Order: sequence, then structure tokens, then C-alpha cells
Amino acid sequence: MDAKAARVAAFDLLARKAWSARELTRRLARQGAPAEVARAVVAELESRGYVNDEGFARWWAEARARGRRVGSLRLARELRARGIAPALAAAAVASAFDEVPEAERALEAARRRLPALLRSRPDRARARLGDYLLRRGYPARVALAAVTRLLGRPEAVEEPGDEPRA
Repeated sequence: MDAKAARVAAFDLLARKAWSARELTRRLARQGAPAEVARAVVAELESRGYVNDEGFARWWAEARARGRRVGSLRLARELRARGIAPALAAAAVASAFDEVPEAERALEAARRRLPALLRSRPDRARARLGDYLLRRGYPARVALAAVTRLLGRPEAVEEPGDEPRA
């Protein structure tokens, strides 16, 4: 694939969805463009504003945080996997939670998941809800706060030998 064909392929890919520079370079290489041609085409598209990692990162983080109810840890990991620089990823993740704080999004995700957990195994709902939020990429303190807000504090379990002394 020459530069002209790679450019056409890149525009075709960009017409369908947004891509990070690294993802687009890899996709062009998979479609048969030599690595140097793919890098050159993507660099040209970046200089013209068609590929913008900062804009892509902000769009991706906001869409995933809102639509999939994904937490900040998972968002940052996904963006880094797509070739976004750590500083850009951190800024995009922070902006994704500007309108609705992460704690509120975690609480909403927990509210949506809780009824199914209570139906299947109510005795395990607390642990499973916490695990669910951790898998969604919410920090442990945010997940714990959401579980506590919905289910209250866990009951203190008395150990044998914890009887009050007279």
C-alpha cells in the first residue's frame, strides 16, 4: 500500500469513528501499509487536525464514564492502552468527572446493579457490589463509599472471647 492508498484508508477509518494516533498507525499497518508510510500519513493527518490525541482522549473518557459507568482507574488504563500519553490521559479522566463527580457515577452504577445482586444472593450483595465497582475501575475508597451509602455499614461481627467484661 502506497501513501495515497494509506491516506484514503485512513480517511475511511476516521469517517467511521475517532482514533488515537497510535491506533490509527497500527490499523493502517495491519491493512498493509509499511510502518514508515503509516506513521507519515498519521503525522500528516495530525498536522491538519484530523487526528488529535487530546480530543480523542477527552471524548473517549467522557463517553465511557457516562455511558458505561466506568471509573477513573479503568479509564486511565484504557487510554494508555490506546497510546495516549499519561498526562493527556489524566487530564481527560479529570474532565470526564467535571459535570458529575466520580462518586455520583459510582453510586448510580451501584444502584443499577444492586437489585440483581439482592435477588440472587442477598447475603453476598455487599461483597459482590464492591467487587463490581472495583472491576468497573472505581477507586476502592469510592466503591466503599457507594456500597456504604446504599447498604449502610456492615454489622460488627463478634468474635468468641469478645464478651464484655464485668
